[in-house]
Amino acid sequence: MSDVIIRAENLGKKYTIGHQAENGRYVALRDVLMHNAINLWNKTKDLATGKPIIQGDTMEEVWALKDLNFEIKRGEAVGIIGRNGAGKSTLLKILSRITEPSTGRVTIKGRVASLLEVGTGFHPELTGRENIYLNGTILGMTRAEIKRKFDEIVAFAEIEKFLDTPVKRYSSGMYVRLAFAVAAHLEPEILVVDEVLAVGDAQFQKKCLGKMADVGKEGRTVLFVSHNMSAIQKLCNSCILLQNGKILLDDLTQKVVSAYLNDFSSGKIFKKSKVLNGKPSIVSANLEQSQKPAYSEMVVHLEIYSEVEKDVSIDLRFSDGTGCAVGFGSLGTFCGEQLCLLKKGLQKIVFSFPIGNLAVGVYFISIDLTEPDHEYFDRIENCLSFEVTRPPGGDTRRVLLQSWGYGALQLPLNLINYEKHGDKTWQQD
Repeated sequence: MSDVIIRAENLGKKYTIGHQAENGRYVALRDVLMHNAINLWNKTKDLATGKPIIQGDTMEEVWALKDLNFEIKRGEAVGIIGRNGAGKSTLLKILSRITEPSTGRVTIKGRVASLLEVGTGFHPELTGRENIYLNGTILGMTRAEIKRKFDEIVAFAEIEKFLDTPVKRYSSGMYVRLAFAVAAHLEPEILVVDEVLAVGDAQFQKKCLGKMADVGKEGRTVLFVSHNMSAIQKLCNSCILLQNGKILLDDLTQKVVSAYLNDFSSGKIFKKSKVLNGKPSIVSANLEQSQKPAYSEMVVHLEIYSEVEKDVSIDLRFSDGTGCAVGFGSLGTFCGEQLCLLKKGLQKIVFSFPIGNLAVGVYFISIDLTEPDHEYFDRIENCLSFEVTRPPGGDTRRVLLQSWGYGALQLPLNLINYEKHGDKTWQQD
């Protein structure tokens, strides 16, 4: 019997998107009425013929995935990595049978439990208890099988007091804890986990990674999408690197991660295409060399959008070219400092950090926005990078002590400027 549990052949996913025609500054009322009438007619025609209803005057076909061919064997832990928009989440939705491919086919042998976007998989009106039984039933388990695992799920999720509360009243962290506990403990042959774990706190993330490792040791298959290269290297024995919807590399984890990080080596600008609803969110980040004496410090320009006033801690995590954590810095409680008070609207925060104690090499920066109890508002993994070079006539700098977690070295973040753009609403470019 073949050990292949997932096989993709010429897999592709195409979306059709609409574009609105650009108008001048002033538009006549008759033109607006005519435009709306044409749009209404087109929507009615599409609805009658069974076509998807798409907003816009012109249509464009976009391939989220194209010509994917790969095999995953039973018991493998496989990481799926790539830049934002590479097609990772689309691939997981196809493998989880949430969406159908446009071309090709995928063969899956076994039950699939998936943890993708926050808000999927549970019925919001049902309680945590009811959703556990609902998910188990969907996976084809009997009530007796679910009952046998029930206490383990509740203990792992740490939501005993809220078990009979509708999940629509759960915080995002509680929701993810329960969703992961259900997916991991109901013994699927294939466990699919997206970056949604970033919503939980650091301790629970560590707990989840440990559980995924246990699932792999039991001979079940794990598919893990993450921008955290350290977690990918600890958990996965092989990786698939996606770029623009195509497989760039499918190989052993270390080789694929190295190729991915090398592609980031010149990344000094980050911009987000959308913000998280209702939560403080990082809109953009820019990294530049300080005007102080050469090789002494770097300056970060950070734009944050918030719909409410909120106390936050801005935390930076530094990793080296292999994805290993080497240090951290914070504007907030992580280092015992006063929290940053975000105003309502868009704001720009400028701060610096020293690089004099860093060894020569390439470094990557991940940025977290956290609240006082260390639950994450937003996390951006490996969004910026910089290189420390040897000063003219200087030595190679001392080698850093490596450590798990945030790394051994504390890099102080020095606030330079805080600028608020009134109540300006963040908009996409």
